[in-house]
Amino acid sequence: MFKLIWQCLYSPRLYKIYGDGEKDAMYQPKRLEKYGDKIITVAQNIFTIVSYASPFVCTYIYRRGFFSWDETTFLTKLMCGVSCFIMFSFLVRAVGRALNPKYTEFLFVIQKPKANTKEFMNHIRKYDFEFTSWPVTFAMPATTRKSWFENNPFNKSSNEDLPIYQRIPLQILAFIAVHTFAMRIIYPGTLTLIQNLLWNPLMEGRTQLVETFHGKRAKLLTSDANSIDTIFVDNRAHSNGNVLVICCEGNSGFYEIGMVTTPIKAGFSALGWNHPGFAGSTGTPFPKQEQNSIIAVIQYAIEELNFPIENIVLYGWSIGGYTAAWAAANYPDISALILDATFDDLLPLAQNQMPRSWSLLVKEVIRTYVDLNVGKLLAQYKGPVQLIRRTEDEVICLRQGQLQTNCGNSLLLTLLKSRHPRFNESDELQEAILSYVGMSEMQRSNINKDTLTEVNRQALQLIIKYMRDFQSNHCAPLPENTFADIMKYFYLKN
Repeated sequence: MFKLIWQCLYSPRLYKIYGDGEKDAMYQPKRLEKYGDKIITVAQNIFTIVSYASPFVCTYIYRRGFFSWDETTFLTKLMCGVSCFIMFSFLVRAVGRALNPKYTEFLFVIQKPKANTKEFMNHIRKYDFEFTSWPVTFAMPATTRKSWFENNPFNKSSNEDLPIYQRIPLQILAFIAVHTFAMRIIYPGTLTLIQNLLWNPLMEGRTQLVETFHGKRAKLLTSDANSIDTIFVDNRAHSNGNVLVICCEGNSGFYEIGMVTTPIKAGFSALGWNHPGFAGSTGTPFPKQEQNSIIAVIQYAIEELNFPIENIVLYGWSIGGYTAAWAAANYPDISALILDATFDDLLPLAQNQMPRSWSLLVKEVIRTYVDLNVGKLLAQYKGPVQLIRRTEDEVICLRQGQLQTNCGNSLLLTLLKSRHPRFNESDELQEAILSYVGMSEMQRSNINKDTLTEVNRQALQLIIKYMRDFQSNHCAPLPENTFADIMKYFYLKN
C-alpha cells in the first residue's frame, strides 16, 4: 500500500476515462483526492498570477517596508507554512488516488511495460490525463543548438540607420519586451490564465474529437526537444479520406476548439496540432520553434500515418498561415495550400495596434524576433493556393470595417507578383487589380462584364482564381461545404 501511495504521489492527474458513462462525464475522484486537487490547483493559479504581477508585488512589499528583518522573518514563516500545507495536500491526494480502483487501474495501464507499442498506445488512449506524462509517439532527430553567442540577437538590427547611441538601447528594450510581454501579446494562447479559463471547452472539444470522430492523440518530439500535442482523425474509409489536411491554428486557437472539425466534417482526414506553449505543447512560439514543430508534424504524417506528401493539404488560419506557408515553401510537393483570414506581414498589423511612438521598438521586435512574413514565403511556393478573405474581419483590417484595408489583399498582390510576370510589366493590369481587390466578391459579380476591357477581365479572373470571400468575422469557423468546394476546385483544376 505504501508503494502504491508513493507511486500515486508522482503520477499524472486523470481527467476522463473514454467510454465510461456519458460523453460529458468526467473522471470522479474520491473525496481525499478531490480536496487535495482543489488546494493544489488554487495554489498553482495563485502562483501564476503572482508571477505575472511580480514587479507590482515586489514594489508593494518594498514600499510597505516588508524587507525589514521582522517582516522578512514573518514572510519566511508564512511561506514555509503554506509550503507544508501544499505538501500535505499532495500526500492527501495520493492516498485518495490509491483508494480509488479506477485510478489504480489507470496507473497500472500507463506503467505497463511497452513490449508492444501499438497495443500500449491503444490502451492509454482510453484515458485523458496530464500531457506531460504522455509517451512520445514520434521523435525527430535532435539537432545541435547554437550557442547564445552564435545566435546573438544584438548582432543584427532592424533600425541600422539610427545612430549607435539610439540603436543599442532600442535593441536592449526589444530583447526585454519579446522575452516578457511581447510574445504573449502576439500569441495570447500561451497565457496560462487563458488556458485555465478555456479548460472546460478544450476538454469538451478533445472529447468530441476522440469519441465522435475517433481521433488519436499523440505527442511529437521536435528537433529542439519541444513536445507537440496533436490529434489525428483517420477518414481513409471514405472517398475523400486519402487526402490529409494539416491544420495550423491562430494565435489564440487550439485544435480542441479550432478549425480541425471543418475538414473532418467534409470527409477528409485531418491532423491538428497546438503551437509551442499552447495547452499540452511545450516551448514558446518563436519562428524557429514553429518551423521545427511543423516539420515534426509533416514527418509524422508521412512516416507514421503513411500519407504521401502529394496527398497532404496545408490549411492555415490567421497567424497559423505563417507555419502553413513556411511548410509549403519547404515542402513544395504538397498537394495544396489554403490560407484563411491570413495577413501578408505581421509588422503593419503590429504597428497599427501599438502607439505611434512605439513604432521603432515594434519594428525591432518584429523584424529581429518574430518576423512572420507570410507573403515572402507564399511567393516561394508554386503549387495550388486558395486565399479566403473574411468580409467582416475585425483583426487583420488596418481600418475597422474597411475591406480595402484587409491585409489579405496585400497577400494576394504578393502572390500575383511572384506568379504572373505580366502583372509586374503592365501598369494597366496593376491598376485594374488594385481597383477590384478592395471590392467584395458580391460587388465584383455585379459588374457588367460586357463593358469591360480585356485587361479588366484578366484582372477579375486572377482575383477569382486565387481568392474567395467568406461573409463572417475573423473567428467564425469555416463551413464544411465551403471547404469541400475549395478542395473540389483544386482537384478539378489538376
